Amino acid sequence: MPDTASVLPKVVDFSREFELLVKAYEQSGGVPEALRDNRVGSLAVHGNRVLGANAVEGLHLHTEQTPTGVRVEVRVEPGVRIARPVHLCFGLLPEEGIQEIHSVFDIGEGAEVSFIAHCTFPNALRVQHVMDASITVRRAAKMVYQETHYHGEQSGTLVMPKTRAVVEAGAVLQNEFKLVKGTVGKLDLDFEAQVAEKGVCEVAAKVYGKKRDEIVVRESLRLTGAGARGLAKSRIAVTDAARSEVLGEIVGEGPYSRGHVDCVEVIRGNEAFASAVPRLIVRHDTAKLTHEAAIGSVDKKQVETLMARGLTEEEAADVIVSGMLR
Repeated sequence: MPDTASVLPKVVDFSREFELLVKAYEQSGGVPEALRDNRVGSLAVHGNRVLGANAVEGLHLHTEQTPTGVRVEVRVEPGVRIARPVHLCFGLLPEEGIQEIHSVFDIGEGAEVSFIAHCTFPNALRVQHVMDASITVRRAAKMVYQETHYHGEQSGTLVMPKTRAVVEAGAVLQNEFKLVKGTVGKLDLDFEAQVAEKGVCEVAAKVYGKKRDEIVVRESLRLTGAGARGLAKSRIAVTDAARSEVLGEIVGEGPYSRGHVDCVEVIRGNEAFASAVPRLIVRHDTAKLTHEAAIGSVDKKQVETLMARGLTEEEAADVIVSGMLR
């Protein structure tokens, strides 16, 4: 695959399509200036077209167009620390369509990098988004990945993010998925990681489902190395007739490995449904795994307090749920 950084200018496309994507990126919480700053690593993809790309020293971006999306390879050279977060924007502006992103992240030994990704589908009525990611964080490296979604207001998306990660000895991977504005549609989030000796993997999901949204979250961590550590954390809220199912799993295989599953779900309304299943598997007698799961409703006293200050019941509940998701 060609090296995007070598064949594309710092900002590839200032066309109307690029500007519309930038506006949608901002709507989902992104910083538009980051996609135009040549000091910041960035990638902007609309459908199956790369509209903008910028690689900085030590960061390599390779892209390949497919009929329904883009293949992306992101590589950070060993020992390099990328000072500013790398900004990624994936989106589809029409009401209908398919976007498939197949990505490979390779973070070199001793390197350090953070990514801020936004996936935006503001007009979605029948949109399918598939994100298939492979992540390797090599020995003593660190990768932080924060992904925020905005799916519009019509519950018209089917989103399937799938991640398979390998965290090598002494490495750190922190991964967060957030979808708290607008509606969800249907979400099937699937994350698995294997953690080696003294490695750390922390994965979190924060989702707010409304109307008839359907949410499925699976987080699974295998602690294979001695002293490996893992945290699977989820914060899910459902209202109206939305449904959520969460499976948090940790397998303790390495000596003195430590893991924790932390799941909190809030339901509001008699039609909403929430399910939480923590699963712990211990395969070494010195491994220690713990879990905490809670499902409950919005606190009535808190709602009444906010309503006394002028908010409607709906607004008060949103404030409380938003606070939990923060």
